[in-house]
Amino acid sequence: MGRVLLIGAKSDVARALAHEFGAAGYDLILAARKSRELERDRADLMIRYNVGVQVEELDITDLEQLHTWYATLEPKPDTAISVVGLLGVQEEAQADWQSAKRAYETNLTGPALLLETIAADFEQRNEGTICGISSVAGERGRKSNYLYGSAKAGFSEYLSGLRNRLAKSNVHVVTVKPGFIDTKMTEGMPLPAPLTAQPEQVAKDIFKACMKKKNVIYTLWMWRWIMAIIRNIPEPIFKKLDL
Repeated sequence: MGRVLLIGAKSDVARALAHEFGAAGYDLILAARKSRELERDRADLMIRYNVGVQVEELDITDLEQLHTWYATLEPKPDTAISVVGLLGVQEEAQADWQSAKRAYETNLTGPALLLETIAADFEQRNEGTICGISSVAGERGRKSNYLYGSAKAGFSEYLSGLRNRLAKSNVHVVTVKPGFIDTKMTEGMPLPAPLTAQPEQVAKDIFKACMKKKNVIYTLWMWRWIMAIIRNIPEPIFKKLDL
């Protein structure tokens, strides 16, 4: 079927994606920091789906080694999905530039630099799919999470430009914009149940988007219309809102 690289493979969504692609017969490359924690996943996926699974150590914030990491990765994937994300705490990032730096490196700089290296490989091979998990938080800055949101906004624009560049090379680029997801990253947050997706739902949407070569998807679907309303609130009103 093919081989899928999951970048940030320890996240709840990435683990759900591993099952989606594994069940469809794809071999898997699981890349993350502290990758030894993925050995149990590796064994389960191999037995459950009878597919090849390899685990790779990767720190997305170690910017200097990203190109070399992919260059030495064998075998190469034909689908790459960046599931990396760090929500962080807005107040901490405002007060500590190291926290702000970590947010940008995790949500934008690291994923973009690695995907750029992967894109060059796929472009040369004239095939492949690249998928990046962004966020609806990137569609309009809010005081509660504008550092995270601005990083995701940059990542969305990066993916848009990459899609434009690679369209003639038979390489497809998918941008995924989730809303609230019930994961470890959002644990303890008072999320509205009707607007909150489970990781398995998000993974199914991403799998379908990759198969059908969608350009941009929202998950859950209603976030497309919610964000359309938010984007169109006049700025004099918007800046007074407690968001």
